[in-house]
This record gives sequence, structure tokens and C-alpha cells, in this order.
Amino acid sequence: MLNCDAQSIEKIKYGDFSSWVTRHLHESAVIGGNDKTVYEIGPTQTIEGNKPYSNTGGSPWGTSNVYAKVSGVVKTSNAVYPHDRGGGNKCAKMCAKIETVKVLGLINMDVMVAGSIFLGHMFEPITSTKNPYSKMEMGVPFTKRPKALVFDYKVDMPEVDYRIKSSGFGSKKKIPGHDDAVVFLFLQRRWEDKDGNIHAKRVGTAGKLFSSSSNWVNGYKLPIIYGDASTDKSFAPYLRFRNDDRAYYARNSKGKMTKIIEEGWDDPDAVPTHLVMMFSSGNGEAYVGTEGLTLYVDNVGFAY
Repeated sequence: MLNCDAQSIEKIKYGDFSSWVTRHLHESAVIGGNDKTVYEIGPTQTIEGNKPYSNTGGSPWGTSNVYAKVSGVVKTSNAVYPHDRGGGNKCAKMCAKIETVKVLGLINMDVMVAGSIFLGHMFEPITSTKNPYSKMEMGVPFTKRPKALVFDYKVDMPEVDYRIKSSGFGSKKKIPGHDDAVVFLFLQRRWEDKDGNIHAKRVGTAGKLFSSSSNWVNGYKLPIIYGDASTDKSFAPYLRFRNDDRAYYARNSKGKMTKIIEEGWDDPDAVPTHLVMMFSSGNGEAYVGTEGLTLYVDNVGFAY
């Protein structure tokens, strides 16, 4: 067992989710002209109007909540919320839900979305649905070697054995098997070549799927595997290298968003340069999920 007393745990900034940014945005009249509230993780403040958001107050957290402006039409999406655990103690609540878009009564689109929080940030406004990972910078600078990721969690899993596939184009479809909520963590050692391409080797890996409902589990410790994690019994497909169309992006030294090319496992004693981490209420492909699946997370930090 890891010794995870209070003195050995280092909290991630804003990882207690006690303060949130509240955004009030107005969607385009063509899709109903609704006023929407969208939340971000950071210092307590309220932002009025359709303004692109960038992480404030030194917050390392991005969310799947977005302000989009596609072909001049403003649409928002919010599936991550502050939630009161009791006594004013807030946590992050991530939901898998159907977003509905109606255009002048002519188009009725249902899109399955999963609430996610991650270390990095989203680039707003989103102007297209193509290549969603290119719209987010995944990971933050990080050079430490913690033993485990520590957090509190709770899961609400609907008692169904199907997922819904709904991209907004075509009808909703039911697919056998429920989705899972997930957390994963990658420690990477990155470098840039002369052409501005970003390469990485995987230093550390951790992950957990949440497959059933649970009450609050406090101080859960998720061990980080250093070196080649593929030989560990806990290794699963969602922890594989993310290349090709699954690749994450980061800014290179020229400021250009560039794919992060994971080239292999690093030495177990290597020192990372970056930390990639995400919690999400879905672990499937885009636009597929179990409606109502909800993941609550609080007090995220590292044990040393």
C-alpha cells in the first residue's frame, strides 16, 4: 500500500473544484436564440456574452464545455457542472447526455456528448466538427514522478445494457453494451524535431474504467506504471499509444498545433516533460455513449 497521508499528497491546482467560472452565452436565433450557462474550472467569476474562453487564474483544466460558432451560427454545449457534495463542498460532475438542436423547426438533430475534464485547454470558438482533437491542447508541462494519482469519485450508471449512437446525422441507434466512465494519465517525455514535429515517449501510464454505480470513494489511489506498461495485467486498449486519427495535439515552438507522435515506451527511470490526464463520462467513440452515465470527481492530486 502507498503511504498517502496528507503530507505526501500534492493537490493539482483547482483540483478541489471549489471554484468555477460561470459563462452566460446567447445562441443564434436560427436555433432558438436561447440563453445558456456554460461552466469552466478556475477562479470564481462570471463572464457575460459570447466571448472565447481561455484558461484563467493559472488553471490547468480544460473541459468539453464549448462555445462554437460554425458558419456564423452560435451553439454551446455543457456536460460538465459544479456539484454540491454537501455543506457547500463542490466537486466536478460529468454527464453523458443528448444535445438537441432545432433549426427553425426544419432540422432536429440529437447529438450524444460525454462530459470530460482534462489538463490542457480548448481553443474557442470551435468553428467545425472535423478533427476535434486539433481544437484542444492536451497536456501540461510536468517533470515529477509521482507514485499514484489520488482522487475521490462517485458513479451513477444507468441500469441498461446498450449505448446510443447519435451524431446528429441520421437516426439514433442502439448498440449493445453500456459505456464506461474513465480516467487515464500519461506521463510523456516530448521533444521537437527540426521540422516542428512533436515526438514523445511514454514514461508513465495509469488508467481506470468505472463500469458500475458506486457511492463516494474517497482518497482512491491509482498506481502509475513506469516504463513498458503493456506487460502489466492492468493494461487495457484505451491506454495504448495515441497516434493517427486518435493523436492528441500540442503547440510546437512556432505556435502551430501539431500532432503528438508517441513513438514507444521510455526507460522506467526517465524524467517526463508533460502530463496528459482526462476524466470522462464516456470511453467509446465520438457520438456514442450511455445516456445518464455520470461521473463525479473531487480532490485530485498525486501521492509521492
